Amino acid sequence: MEMLLMGICISLFGMAVTAAAFSAATRTESPTPEVQPESQAAPAALPAANFFADRRASAGAPAAARVPIEALLLQIESHVRLEQAAAESFLVTPSATLLHSRTMSTFVN
Repeated sequence: MEMLLMGICISLFGMAVTAAAFSAATRTESPTPEVQPESQAAPAALPAANFFADRRASAGAPAAARVPIEALLLQIESHVRLEQAAAESFLVTPSATLLHSRTMSTFVN
């Protein structure tokens, strides 16, 4: 009987924790009070956000040469072909050395 009561208590505690987490996750944000400006002067302009900007390009260094998308697609296709060939050779004669060997692909396995 004690084990049954302990199981019920633990289940109720778990249900309470789940309900609290669910209510916290679905709670809507309360509207923030509007902030009144201290003066009627126009706010100072903020600098532009350049989070993903290339610092070298902005310093006057030449941009890196772009690789055509066709060249990238050819590299990916050759990598896929080499990986498929390695998988097929493993299926023909499975061994631990074939499983852990590298392919001839230039990409890191």
